[in-house]
Amino acid sequence: MARVGRGLEVLGTGRYRLDATGVGLRLLRLRPDGRYDKTLMRRISIGSWAYTIGPYADKPVDFDTVGSRLSALGFDGLELGGFTPHPNPDDCPEESQRDGVVAKMREWGLEFSGLAANLWGEKLVNTDDQAQYVCEFTKNAAFCRDLGIKGIRVDTVQPPTVLAEVDYDTVFGRIVDTWRTCNQIAKDHGLYLTWEFEPGFVLNKPSDVVAVLDAIDDDNFGVLYDTSHGHMVAVVGARQPGAKETLAGGQVEFIDKLSGRINHIHLIDSDNSCHKNEHGEDETSMHLPFGDGVIDFPPILERLAAQQLPHDWWTVDLCFWPDAWEATARCKMAMDGFVREYQ
Repeated sequence: MARVGRGLEVLGTGRYRLDATGVGLRLLRLRPDGRYDKTLMRRISIGSWAYTIGPYADKPVDFDTVGSRLSALGFDGLELGGFTPHPNPDDCPEESQRDGVVAKMREWGLEFSGLAANLWGEKLVNTDDQAQYVCEFTKNAAFCRDLGIKGIRVDTVQPPTVLAEVDYDTVFGRIVDTWRTCNQIAKDHGLYLTWEFEPGFVLNKPSDVVAVLDAIDDDNFGVLYDTSHGHMVAVVGARQPGAKETLAGGQVEFIDKLSGRINHIHLIDSDNSCHKNEHGEDETSMHLPFGDGVIDFPPILERLAAQQLPHDWWTVDLCFWPDAWEATARCKMAMDGFVREYQ
């Protein structure tokens, strides 16, 4: 680290520095005016998929434009949606290409907070052979390692309607067995594995989430807690097969049940509804800019701030929001307030 005035430059970007005080060290953040302000250790990122899928599928925002804009807005990083047109293992197979992506991030003063691996084309629960899924996962794990990404995201791939084709115990067993294998692969690549539960994918009841965590009892495996999905699973009970299962204490109770096993966090609002697919049918949770929905954030953020994560990231997720590009600055301002309030 290079010395900057009385402090030490952090991360090699000049965006932060450690400053000596009478009682120790404090982390300072570089402001646009060139001065340093006291800040918290928590860093803010946003998922790049918000600008490439759903409403943006026909008009994606290219990676260079996303990176430069996030840097200008003061984001600390981005969470990579590992699929075209953004960097991914298939479009960047060469070491030189991956090094180029890392160089761009360094130039922007950004870091990666995680990878959303493109595994949606694979069969996880509706086949008795998960070899191709594991192969694709391994390819993405190597991509993470090469880009310096420390966490890799998975989901259960198939929708809850798959239970009409495959019985629950078989679905559960296939997921758990496969993710145990993937968790070891993640460890071998220096990564932690995080599962994002959603109403749009099978195993979408609070008890399902707890059961999977109990079955894969390993510190390297945990859940990605998304506040919109948390609301739709624990409060609304969206797309749950059979009898609905919600929690009287809502998200706060749900977070308490998962406490100690949350290893990644996405923050965004909800309006009690699901995003619709091209046929007008419910797909997965709507992700609204902060303040446009119904979530009471203070008690939820208090619980989430107490979680011991393997990193210091909080990530904005504007997935499927039609004006995600325009809403990004407003969400960054809201996140700045969250970080100031919840240490």
